[in-house]
Amino acid sequence: MNSKYNQWIPKVMRNLTFFVLFAGILCSTSAQVPAPQQAKPILLKGATIHTQTGHTIENGMLLMENGKITEVGNNVQIPDNAIVKELDGRHIYPALIHGRNLMGLTEIGQVQVTSDFSELGNVNPNVRAETAYHSASTHIGVAAAGGIGVTVTTPTGGLISGLSAAMLTDGWTWDQMTLKAPVGLVVNWPNMLNNRNLSEQLNELQKAFDKARRYHHARNASANQPVDIRWEAMRPVFDGELPVFIQANEISQIQAAVSWAEKENIRMVLTGARDAGYIAEQLAEKNIPVMVGGVIGGPARQWEFYGEAYALPAKLHRAGVNFFIAGDMGAASAYRLPHHAAAAVAFGLPKDEAMKTITLYAAQILGLDDKMGSLEPGKDASIIITNGNPIEFSTQVEMMFLQGRQIDLNSKHRQLYDLYQIKLEQVR
Repeated sequence: MNSKYNQWIPKVMRNLTFFVLFAGILCSTSAQVPAPQQAKPILLKGATIHTQTGHTIENGMLLMENGKITEVGNNVQIPDNAIVKELDGRHIYPALIHGRNLMGLTEIGQVQVTSDFSELGNVNPNVRAETAYHSASTHIGVAAAGGIGVTVTTPTGGLISGLSAAMLTDGWTWDQMTLKAPVGLVVNWPNMLNNRNLSEQLNELQKAFDKARRYHHARNASANQPVDIRWEAMRPVFDGELPVFIQANEISQIQAAVSWAEKENIRMVLTGARDAGYIAEQLAEKNIPVMVGGVIGGPARQWEFYGEAYALPAKLHRAGVNFFIAGDMGAASAYRLPHHAAAAVAFGLPKDEAMKTITLYAAQILGLDDKMGSLEPGKDASIIITNGNPIEFSTQVEMMFLQGRQIDLNSKHRQLYDLYQIKLEQVR
């Protein structure tokens, strides 16, 4: 009997251990715990520092103070009260930037009340994405764990969807997480192949811009002009302070949008841009920046090369187009951003250029380069620490700092991984 009892005890203890771990995982939150403000200087040393500005620093040092990068190099003076982290050959990159996403505006696709990315009506320039941002979304932690420090949350729907906002992937509330708002005005170019509705939609779009422009002139002429929140939101567009992100994929759409933007004398950024490779030289000549809306995908037409989407970034690069890669629009898939850059490398885009399309070039086109995109003194201390190149599928993001704050990289994906590790242990 004693022998049976002794065999029974380890089994009970093992099951009890599994139960405790299982309960702990279920009770823990899958959302990140937002980090406090940086309190002391932090020095990272012994890492390969990829500045994204043309040089790489081997066995380098990076100093962060008050949320900013203050020094980068091989011989950085260490403040007396600094926290020193030995990185032992790890790699430091700028935090990744996702240029167009529904992050914070949707949670569960099949549950309508969790989605707030599209308003009724065709003309809604006054919609501000940041005010609808759900700071506790489980998708945010997943994106952060993938190295994404900023997502440009973008409204959709209608002809003029509203104003996009650059949001940090850590914080308690939407206002704490707003890095820059607005980033740009979102316009969806009408389908050129639908002749029945094309003329009507183009007229509606033109009328909206004509009204907004007249309102802008009236406001400049008299401070007593009554405020209209719709047209007020568009005033920075006419002053050249705010770009217009025009979603267009088919060749005729892109060409029509470019001609219209020239006529209106507005700063255009082409988004989506599926067929941009066919007119890359024209886009380069006119200096139209391009946001490639995803690389991983099949061809749009039966006669196209199977890797047409994968090869688009390389085509734009060879033509001298100013572009970056935005990745998936869906919030749940934002973490795949470096995978899109990696796919472009397989089809001819240089590896160093691919990293810049999700860091430096994204920051420049989005107007975030005063804060993000490269590792330079004066910029925000928003970085990732990895065990390799982020566009390699095997690379792990081991640490992230946003404005000097070390971010909790907990996520729903990691939680589920831990959960099913327990299951594997139980069935062995």
